[in-house]
Amino acid sequence: MKKGLAFYKVGEMVDGFFLVKSSVKGTASNGKPFLTLILQDQTGDVEAKLWDSSPEDEELYAAQAIVKLSGEMGNYRGKMQLKLKAIRPATELDGVKISDFLETAPLTQEEMVETITQYIFEMKNPNIQRITRHLLKKYQNEFLEYPAAVKNHHEFVSGLAFHVVSMLNMARSFSQLYPSLDTDLLYSGIILHDLGKVIELSGPVAASYTLEGKLLGHITIMVNEIGMAAKELEIAGEEVTVLQHLVLSHHSKPEWGSPKQPLIREAEILHMIDNFDARMNMMDRALDKVQPGEFTDKQFALENRSLYKPLFHAEFAKN
Repeated sequence: MKKGLAFYKVGEMVDGFFLVKSSVKGTASNGKPFLTLILQDQTGDVEAKLWDSSPEDEELYAAQAIVKLSGEMGNYRGKMQLKLKAIRPATELDGVKISDFLETAPLTQEEMVETITQYIFEMKNPNIQRITRHLLKKYQNEFLEYPAAVKNHHEFVSGLAFHVVSMLNMARSFSQLYPSLDTDLLYSGIILHDLGKVIELSGPVAASYTLEGKLLGHITIMVNEIGMAAKELEIAGEEVTVLQHLVLSHHSKPEWGSPKQPLIREAEILHMIDNFDARMNMMDRALDKVQPGEFTDKQFALENRSLYKPLFHAEFAKN
């Protein structure tokens, strides 16, 4: 079986086909152009530099291109980096396709639809239920395929839906601990809070930010979508405003992208569950790439920490 990109160690040689996740042009200190490539397979991604690049290289190695390469895995400032020895575009004769390199959610789309449908079915407030059902139906195909982010957490095919399913399951447990929570509002907020990413992001493969994503962002997009849905469904009332508030405040702080701080219990718990699930996903995926007794690369989104996998985890897993 071919070794996954995420499991190479420093000094090991890499040889195979990979997908270009992103390609960014830069200029070196000597004035010559280069490309920073993020290469990926189903296990993860790694950065590589293509020095002395040409305009032709920019076209050949753009995002979503499949390449054949060889190189040596290295470490630069605490982060894995691939030193390229040779690279070329893949051809039809190579018999590879984009889906060969995409990481996907651990649940099927059918399983996730079934779970989310059950949570919507449990909603007792007809206004909240109708808005939620309307918007999910409107964007269901994209919702089930898109990642939850360009990088950091759930950045894989169907990552958005998987993130929502994980949050809903946590919300049910929290609601049992805190019966004062309005589960209709909380479940709806969870389902809708990141739905604007189907407009903010370009798609499930090599996702980047669209014009709307750069100028508006998924929070503003979804607040507007809730307002339009309410008008279309002829729903008026406090539920609409409160639901918009949950979306507006789910990042909690202005410096994290939220125009308003959470002012409702359900908004506070939504933020905490969202943050918790994102951070656990980042930790799990980083630690999956190392052996017990080893540290991960520095995780920028986790305060640039290198996480440690305890030795006894191996014994725990056996038992």
